[in-house]
Amino acid sequence: MPPEARLMDGSALARTLVEQAARRAADLTEGTGTAPCLATVLVGDDPASVTYVRMKRNRCAKVGILSRHVALPAATTTAELVGTITALSNDPAVHGILLQHPAGPHIDERAAFEAIAPEKDVDGVTCHSFAAMSFGLDGFASCTPGGILRLLDHYDVDLAGKHAVVVGRSAILGKPVGMLLLGRDATVTYCHSRTTDLASLTREADVLIAAVCRPRFLRGEHIKPGAVVIDAGSNPGNVGDVDFEAARTRASLITPVPGGVGPMTIATLLTQTVDAAAAQLNAV
Repeated sequence: MPPEARLMDGSALARTLVEQAARRAADLTEGTGTAPCLATVLVGDDPASVTYVRMKRNRCAKVGILSRHVALPAATTTAELVGTITALSNDPAVHGILLQHPAGPHIDERAAFEAIAPEKDVDGVTCHSFAAMSFGLDGFASCTPGGILRLLDHYDVDLAGKHAVVVGRSAILGKPVGMLLLGRDATVTYCHSRTTDLASLTREADVLIAAVCRPRFLRGEHIKPGAVVIDAGSNPGNVGDVDFEAARTRASLITPVPGGVGPMTIATLLTQTVDAAAAQLNAV
C-alpha cells in the first residue's frame, strides 16, 4: 500500500483565525466604541444562498462583528442593486460589504460588485481588489484564494520555484489564486474544463489547485506523486473536484472536502472584515 497524503486541516486552522479575529474585534470595539460591521446583501430567496448568508451572519455574531442584512426581492434590477450597494459604501457605520452571488441571471453582477467601495470589499470581488492581488499591493484578497494561501503557509509549503497548476478560471477563485501564487514566485499554469490533454499538465504540478466545480473531475492519474493538492470544489453531497481516495495515495498533502478550503474562506472573510474596520476607524 502506498503511503497516504497528510491531510491539511482547514477546520483547525480556521478556528485559530476566527479566535484571533474575535479578540481583535473585541479590542477594536473597546478601543473605539464601534464594533466592526459587515453588511450582507441577498437578492431573492434561493435556498442555498439564504443558508450561506445565515451561516456567515451567525459566524459574525460569534466573533463580535455586527451584521446588517439587506434582503432584496428577486425582481430587483441591476440599477436598484447598485443603488443599495452604493448607499452601503457611503455609510460610515458599515465596514465591509458582501454581495451573495449568484444574484440572478437578470443582474449585471460585475456592475453590482464594482459599486462596493474598495476599502469595504472584504470579499475581494472588485476589479480594484483583483489588481491589488495581481500587483502585490495593499487590498483584500478574494476569500477562498486568500484562505488557500493561509493554508499553504500554515503547512510550510514553499511556493518559490514550484509549478502550480490551477484548474478553473472563475473571477473570484481560479484567476485570483493564480495571481497570488505568482506573487509567491510560483510558476503558474491556468487550465480549465476545455483544456486539451489536461492530465499531461496536471501531472507536472507540484501544487495543484482544483477549482472547476465538477465532482471528482480530477482523478488519481492527474496527480504528480508527492504533489500538494488543494481541492476548492464545492459540489452537491459534500463532494470536491478531486477523487479524494485516489488522490491521497499519490499526493503528499491534500485538503479534504469538507473541512479543508471551505472553513478557511469564512475565516478569511471575518479576518478581512476586522481589518477593514480597523483601517476605517484609524485603529490599525
